[in-house]
Amino acid sequence: MSWVILILSGVLEAVWATALGKSEGFSKLLPSVIFGVALLASMGGLAVAMRALPIGTAYAVWVGIGAVLTVTYSMATGGEAVSALKVLLLGGIVACVVGLKMVG
Repeated sequence: MSWVILILSGVLEAVWATALGKSEGFSKLLPSVIFGVALLASMGGLAVAMRALPIGTAYAVWVGIGAVLTVTYSMATGGEAVSALKVLLLGGIVACVVGLKMVG
């Protein structure tokens, strides 16, 4: 169950990171509220997952999921250029996250 919570928390990291960018320095209400709620839920889930998982592994997986989803969303919505090298490197992060799960 800790891994499920950790993965959901990683997804929420991408949500709060994206909302932070869309809040324009907290000047827009809805993205600012989404940021705050997603941040609290993401950190809370990470804390719960860390009860059963090693801190280093949990944090690396959480950051990896959040980073890959944030960049993928940005590329999908045209906020960031897509390149084969970026996609390959994001695939490498995913492979490392899966690897951490397999050895843990």
